[in-house]
Amino acid sequence: MKKILLSLALLAGLACGSVIYGQDTFRVRVAQPPHGRVTVTPAIPESGVVPAGTVLKVKVDVTDPGWVFDSGYELSVTGGMFYPTYKESMTPEFTVKVDHDIMGIGASIIEAERLQGYRTVNDVVYAQPGVKPLKYDVFIPDGAKKLPGIIIIHGGGWASNTEDIMRGLARELIKGGKYVVASIDYRWLNSADGDAKPNTMNQLIEDCYGAILHIQEHAAEYGMDPKKLAVTGDSAGGHLSACMIDLIERVGNGGFGKTPDVYEYRPTYIPAGWSMKKVRRSLKAIKAAAPSYGVFDLKTLARFGEGFAPMGLVAITPDCNIPFAKSRKAPQFFVLGTQDRTVGREPMEEYVKHLQDVGQKAELVIVDGASHAFFDWKPDQRTKETFAKYGVPYAAKMKQFFDEVFY
Repeated sequence: MKKILLSLALLAGLACGSVIYGQDTFRVRVAQPPHGRVTVTPAIPESGVVPAGTVLKVKVDVTDPGWVFDSGYELSVTGGMFYPTYKESMTPEFTVKVDHDIMGIGASIIEAERLQGYRTVNDVVYAQPGVKPLKYDVFIPDGAKKLPGIIIIHGGGWASNTEDIMRGLARELIKGGKYVVASIDYRWLNSADGDAKPNTMNQLIEDCYGAILHIQEHAAEYGMDPKKLAVTGDSAGGHLSACMIDLIERVGNGGFGKTPDVYEYRPTYIPAGWSMKKVRRSLKAIKAAAPSYGVFDLKTLARFGEGFAPMGLVAITPDCNIPFAKSRKAPQFFVLGTQDRTVGREPMEEYVKHLQDVGQKAELVIVDGASHAFFDWKPDQRTKETFAKYGVPYAAKMKQFFDEVFY
């Protein structure tokens, strides 16, 4: 109980730091990780009080053999809410600007064996339609040559997280050296990115298609076969990954709602000189999907298509766009935890049934004891333990599903 009270007191103190210490100072805490050392310059005083606007240089060193750097991070409570958020760096040297209270500057150090047998290409920018550059990471097994590719789309309510949160899943999917894996980012819904004009759901879908086309264009560099792709994602990424496989026939130049009853997706990135016919043909390389604990029904998605006409809502809903198996196969694999309070089981079961009704292969696996987002990977120990308990074994089941398609 004492630990709980102390933690609550710390959260309260940090969240209210700008009130206690004034707008010209904030509180900063450095969290030293096991098997490593975090050095901050200038050094944080014992009081933890740092002038606003200070730019801190952070350096992470691994101190013990057999362990490696995973990420550096800044842990904060933002917006006056008692909800901690991580901002991660994939390099051991990074900077942090002190313009808010910071619960922790630290690092994630993991076993060296987790990073063996593959290389990573980080932060490949594929487009920049708004404030933030859109990018992806690629995980390439040693000796990869024309391997099938798996594209991961992260979740976060369509308005948070980046591709970094799916690196744990990527590491599991490349085990055995059968797949090259790419994890992609996209614009956030509304103005969460800081874009002056709010982003809409159709634009997020266009971003994901653009990322896939960019990856296909550079597939040879990654040891990937551009004609053999699967998609997966969790939560919001589950919805978007289902869109990737279901909505290909809606890809076109007609615009989204600009003409009555025309709702087409123009990918954010298109290789130079490609016709839209060639774009659609290329995207049909998506042969399977694993949309984990996502939302696929019209009723739920209507809340995230504010201002859309009825046909626009239909256009962003996977359950309304399932292709007949006779025209194009779209096998899908789903997981859902028994303790998931974010996604309803019944709508998922209905989507699975609708897939099966038109001849598509669809499988739903119920994960006993699991809650939402168990495929996520973050620096905190609790998330890592959840991933080890549920993410690792069910990533293996997902990979078995993909093996049935590609091998």
